[in-house]
Amino acid sequence: MINVTKTYLPNKEKYKKYIDRIFENGWLTNNGPLVQKLEKRLAEYLGVKNIVLVSNGTVALEIAYRPLGLKGFVITTPFSFVATTSSLVTNQLLPIFADIDSNSFNLDPKNIEKLITPNTSAILPVHVFGNACEVEEIEQIAKKHDLKVIYDTAHAFDVKYKDQSVLNYGDISTLSFHSTKLFHSIEGGALIINDDKLVQKARYLINFGIKNAEEIPELGTNAKMNEFEAAMGLCVLDDIEEIKQKRKDILENYRKELKGLVKFQEQNENATENYSYFPVVFESEAQLLKIQKALNEKEIFPRRYFYPSLDTLEYIEPKQECKISRDIS
Repeated sequence: MINVTKTYLPNKEKYKKYIDRIFENGWLTNNGPLVQKLEKRLAEYLGVKNIVLVSNGTVALEIAYRPLGLKGFVITTPFSFVATTSSLVTNQLLPIFADIDSNSFNLDPKNIEKLITPNTSAILPVHVFGNACEVEEIEQIAKKHDLKVIYDTAHAFDVKYKDQSVLNYGDISTLSFHSTKLFHSIEGGALIINDDKLVQKARYLINFGIKNAEEIPELGTNAKMNEFEAAMGLCVLDDIEEIKQKRKDILENYRKELKGLVKFQEQNENATENYSYFPVVFESEAQLLKIQKALNEKEIFPRRYFYPSLDTLEYIEPKQECKISRDIS
């Protein structure tokens, strides 16, 4: 059986050594030494100033909106995993969908400005399948209208734009370290924040809003990464270059063999790839379903990703229609 995703598992003995340390010191959670070590190593590897590890990528998004004081409307993409939208709704923010570019699959900057109103507080783009957004255009629009920018970078681990980490763009970027990701910690995620004051606030927010034994200045939640997850992250990070190379080899083979048969995602020419996904687009939904059925019969299980387009979700009001996203979806 071949599934669309396969979790990378590192050397079991290496992982076990970390587990033995956890049992020896009895420190399982609450910003333990392995979490601290992983934060330091990831910041160095990714080339970012501050990284705050959390329990998953969805809560990373939910936390990101709070220190920025977002209210009202947030312009975002309908072509993403559902958490990009649901995290807004659970924070009483209204998603306003801007349609995507049919080639890059990312939010099209040309569709943003016409949706901005006095009630708009932020833009939430996604680097879809690790393909970097047009970050400079988005930044110009945000500055012009005094908007915050949060990037959902769940797929963009170790992607660089013009020789620096794409994670450094925007006010906050969030990562997912779910077990199916290029880099994972079983479950997990992170916030990348350049502003030191916002970093401190985020650390309170992920720990119930607690500052110290006597002060609880923020309305927080429990979003901490535990030591067992950090141990897995440290093991996977040791192997990340090998993981990327193997994925690159597979991706390049797909491109060679499928050229001219399907449509590929157009990559941002100013950015690197991390070989995390390989999306293809067929001529029609009927063709997609036919090929999916044929592959399933061979015990190969690809996935319609992302489906459905998020502007079709029943709980979103007002109703919106993004034709390109629905078509690609």
